[in-house]
Amino acid sequence: MDVEPDRLSDEDLRRFVLDRLTEDEERLAREELPLLDEAERRGRLAVLRSDDGRELLLVPGEAHAQLERAPVPFAEKAQWLRKEVEGSSDRSVLLLLAAAYDTHHGWQEEWRT
Repeated sequence: MDVEPDRLSDEDLRRFVLDRLTEDEERLAREELPLLDEAERRGRLAVLRSDDGRELLLVPGEAHAQLERAPVPFAEKAQWLRKEVEGSSDRSVLLLLAAAYDTHHGWQEEWRT
């Protein structure tokens, strides 16, 4: 297996992201801004609709500046991201999402992208 001894597994990273999405849903229910939305406002990442409007896309912040579009409602975005994270084996997607929560006490510096 090609895993560094101190590196957290993709499953640990996946669990971190899923737990933060749950916390963001709770924040929204309390009428607080979800941290994922805050990360989007800061230009760190974006969840956008595809050109045909049928799918959502996750893009890094640099791409977001070139693709100004109407924001996706948080509930729709969270549902889609949860499915993507649960089914993804792409560590770069997990790292991009985890970076939105780098102020959380469970954040690991090794996840910085």
